[in-house]
Amino acid sequence: MADKKKYYLLGIGGIGMSALARYYLSLGHKIAGYDRVRSPLCEQLEAEGMLIHYQDSVAAIPAPFKDKENCHVIYTPAIPNDLAELEYFKKNEFVLEKRAKVLGDISKKHICLAVAGTHGKTTTSALLAHLFKSNGHSVFAFLGGISSNYNTNFIAGKADSILIAEADEYDRSFLSLSPAGGIITSIDADHLDVYGESKELENTFGQFKDRIEKIAIVHENTKLKGLTYSIEGSTSYSGRNVRIENHNYTFDLILPSGDMIENISSGLPGRHNVENAIAAAALALNFGLTSEEVSKGIASFKGVKRRFDYHIKSPELVYIDDYAHHPAEINALIGSIRELYPNKKITAIFQPHLFSRTRDFADDFAASLSEVDELILMDIFPAREKPIPGISSSMLLSKVQLENKHHFSAQEILTHVGYNKPEVIVTIGAGDIGMLVNQLKMKLLQ
Repeated sequence: MADKKKYYLLGIGGIGMSALARYYLSLGHKIAGYDRVRSPLCEQLEAEGMLIHYQDSVAAIPAPFKDKENCHVIYTPAIPNDLAELEYFKKNEFVLEKRAKVLGDISKKHICLAVAGTHGKTTTSALLAHLFKSNGHSVFAFLGGISSNYNTNFIAGKADSILIAEADEYDRSFLSLSPAGGIITSIDADHLDVYGESKELENTFGQFKDRIEKIAIVHENTKLKGLTYSIEGSTSYSGRNVRIENHNYTFDLILPSGDMIENISSGLPGRHNVENAIAAAALALNFGLTSEEVSKGIASFKGVKRRFDYHIKSPELVYIDDYAHHPAEINALIGSIRELYPNKKITAIFQPHLFSRTRDFADDFAASLSEVDELILMDIFPAREKPIPGISSSMLLSKVQLENKHHFSAQEILTHVGYNKPEVIVTIGAGDIGMLVNQLKMKLLQ
């Protein structure tokens, strides 16, 4: 596969697909692709030299990428099976592989460290990559979000570099990886459209854990065997004396030997991010980093864009944007905001992601969203799905136990916040709500 000169990616604007595109571009290959929407990430890929179009049209495929002898086609499972371009590549017998298979093949060429979990894997994998890179170690990194330190979801390394990969459980993709070391942050029910029931999801995480060849770092709540971690638990790695100093979380890390790394400072909000830091530190220590390097790296980590991402931070007004799209993630997010701003009114704007997820967790979503002071719901972002009868944002809103709740379009949201200046406002969701961020920020600053 390395001798192929051209790569064509169907769904190139996806966070995992774009990292693969950047990987092959870094090796000197020609890259083109299709995506449904010209997102800011797609614009960046175009600026880097990739050819991207946004209509599902065989005619739009650049001619050099129609040579099946010299073009490797990669697709994401989020692409519909009836996509005309996908059908063209199948009919003409191109080399055609899923993203997960390709990443799995790449991982076999390196010492691979993989981070899995229904929540926390993006921040933890980005931090793990930063621990190595900020201390002068070369790494390849395939991340599920844009690192704020490096402004990218892909970090290029060398032939002998460690490879750090976010391991995606959707479509069982992570079973394609061959990790020497791994982290499992959480196993909460999700992607039931794929797994059917939570027990099957748990079993598949167990299969992933069994693929880890040397060191498995697992949160105590996963109930999996390995080196465990927690805050203030009786685990292999444990956070102690967690406190807030100078607006940063500070903690001590207890090691399996009983030794302690004292006064680790993290700028990320929330106790869940302390746990993410403990997990990343534990794996990094097992793969050659020193206590000093780990402490220094955690302190300089700026997080991941759209994960508790501040856009306005003043005494009068706070605006945070976050990718949370599962009830457990929303609970952690709102809990962190309450902890930081205990006496402020919190307004949340939430875009549900997937009809199936909204159906499967409607009561849990309603409970978590009822913890804010004002809630605005947007229409459900369908992604790969078709509508499900009876499943809508209006249905979800009816379950929310709040008086101050609304179902608005994007334009109605901008009008509403213009008239009703909030104290703390947070946009939440994994769909295209991110496209609203700059408009909302400008409206709030008027």
